[in-house]
Amino acid sequence: MNFLSQSWLINRRHALRAMGTCISLPMLECMTPLRAAESTSSPRRSAFVYLANGTHSLDYQITTPGKDYRFSRSLKPLEKFRNVITPISGLHHPGGLGQAHGCAKVWLTGGKLGPSDRNTISVDQKMAEVTAQHTRYASMEIAINGGSLAWTADGVPLPPLRRCSEIFASMFGEPEGGKAAQRRTLRRKASVLDANLDEVRRLDEKMGAADRGRMEQYLTSIREAEIRARRADEWLDTPLPEITEEDRKRTNRDIPQTLAGDYFRTVYDLMVLAFQTDVTRVATFSMGGEGDQIAIPEIGISQTRHQLSHHGGDPGYIEKHVQYDIFAFEQFSYFLTRLAETKDVNGKPLLDSTMALFGSGMAYGHGHGNANLPLVLAGGSALGLKHGSHIDFNQGHFDGYQLDQPGKHYGLCSRPANPNAHMSNLLAMMAQRMGCEIDQFGDSNQVIEV
Repeated sequence: MNFLSQSWLINRRHALRAMGTCISLPMLECMTPLRAAESTSSPRRSAFVYLANGTHSLDYQITTPGKDYRFSRSLKPLEKFRNVITPISGLHHPGGLGQAHGCAKVWLTGGKLGPSDRNTISVDQKMAEVTAQHTRYASMEIAINGGSLAWTADGVPLPPLRRCSEIFASMFGEPEGGKAAQRRTLRRKASVLDANLDEVRRLDEKMGAADRGRMEQYLTSIREAEIRARRADEWLDTPLPEITEEDRKRTNRDIPQTLAGDYFRTVYDLMVLAFQTDVTRVATFSMGGEGDQIAIPEIGISQTRHQLSHHGGDPGYIEKHVQYDIFAFEQFSYFLTRLAETKDVNGKPLLDSTMALFGSGMAYGHGHGNANLPLVLAGGSALGLKHGSHIDFNQGHFDGYQLDQPGKHYGLCSRPANPNAHMSNLLAMMAQRMGCEIDQFGDSNQVIEV
């Protein structure tokens, strides 16, 4: 390699041109339809909802395993769904232990959080590999602020949408300028991607091993974007789903985040509508990362979750933290209600065919404890899930919950009682129920039965 001539340098304009195309396409993850509409069986769906900075564990923790558990103060909003939910205690992500504000990044990947570590595919995208062939969009990414929960196989985050009207337009709106203009744009992008693939391949012989690895990741991104552009083109001839006026009014609107309840419920309505119309079967919703969550002024909370989680033992902050937790579970209860009252293609509730996981990558935000993660799995009875019990992986590995001794309980939230209880075991089970033919996901060491 002749470093003096610099003949090995890649034309930056071409790289930027291709990367710009890749960045503009994530919400066009369209796949070729396989006569999904002709099937009378219910599609399988999954939703993931992330709550940053954990919960106030002393008010969240359920202390009794099995079917006879009592709902904790924080989980009371979900009590009416006892028969279709499973609270889970004792799971952790080994790669995330001891880390702080990057927990959301690995919540669905099981990856590591070190500064030199690269993330890997998130379970929602693993599911999308199976479901995307049937739907207009492979997946749906929403985040109030901060980053996405969804990551590609190359460890690249998929950019989320935030504004409700923007989410509606991306899923249900006609192409801007009409279908012909959209088709020209997609084919022009595909042509640019083809040209960049050819150029980069010619440079491959002049690269060292390290550069080849980085360029292979780049090439994979280009290839994926090329596939998305082509399949988006094919979907242009498939009519968009008909949206009732009631659903349109409910979802196609901009809600300021200062009206958090309205905002959350509108996002949940959008997710229900996307599942009901089968434009996608996989969705993620981040209610904020560890350092950038919103306040809830409508219930008197002017602080963010990050501020409240670092309460320093202040009773006022602790109570607001608990109220924030309760508020979040109330909104999730609304989501389950909407799934339960919305009919699927077979006339049964959407909740039967939808697995919904709510939780956090932290257990105890004040000390950045990320063992004993707060997790609630709901729905999915048509996928074989059997609910009604509290599954507790701490049992048999500790001396029992000691909520009257906060220091000892917080220790449980920082160091796993059961080191083999990986959250990836839960993710592997969910992937399998969605039809993924895998034996392992992330750092899973077994598959949880629910």
